[in-house]
Amino acid sequence: MARVKGALATRKRRKKILKLAKGYFGAKSKLFKTAKEAVMKSGNYAYIGRRQKKRDFRRLWITRISAACKLNGINYSTFINGLNKAGIAINRKMLADLAVNDANGFASLVKAANKALEK
Repeated sequence: MARVKGALATRKRRKKILKLAKGYFGAKSKLFKTAKEAVMKSGNYAYIGRRQKKRDFRRLWITRISAACKLNGINYSTFINGLNKAGIAINRKMLADLAVNDANGFASLVKAANKALEK
């Protein structure tokens, strides 16, 4: 049986890592060992960032809703509680969009929330 050499697979694997490290500063884009470390670290940052993005957007939406609520004379937690009691199921992304682009529509939601709280 013939001996199998791993040069082709090794070169392919190294080229893949170096391609991912393209544009990195200094030796991180040229040397395999440092490039591999940098790519692994950047992969971890990307993984963490994808989760942080969800948190950051939710915080932004809540801030926008809260600001619009204050303009309508109600605070955020009371507004969300009123919407739940009124049976209005709308997510924070859509509420924030309404708060920014349709002030009258948001005001009607505030009225519905207030009415549900009075009952």
